[in-house]
Amino acid sequence: MPSLELTTNVKVDDPKAFALEFSKLGAATLGKPEGYITVSVTYNPTLTFAGTFDPAFTMTVVSLDNLNDSANEGYSKKFFDFFKEKLAVPGDRGYITFMDPGRGFLGHQGTTFATIFAK
Repeated sequence: MPSLELTTNVKVDDPKAFALEFSKLGAATLGKPEGYITVSVTYNPTLTFAGTFDPAFTMTVVSLDNLNDSANEGYSKKFFDFFKEKLAVPGDRGYITFMDPGRGFLGHQGTTFATIFAK
């Protein structure tokens, strides 16, 4: 169920192609089937970082059961490398927030994952 929300001030030529590539990277990076991944890419030309409009991003990763200090290190590296290559955003121009809300705090199919996984 990972959800990846990216906001960047870098305008990409083909947002749909970028989102699909980002989805594949997210699945491979987080070790989850792409069929469970949601991706949202938002272009925001007014996003600032360190007081400038130079290329930058913010990202939130919401996922169940696979986020922890050591895993997040590896995930961060892969995502930052991807953004450097695809968006020309240097490693010091973005933040990633990793969140595991817990199964009881994530809804799907009219219930929560606590109920789904209990079956």
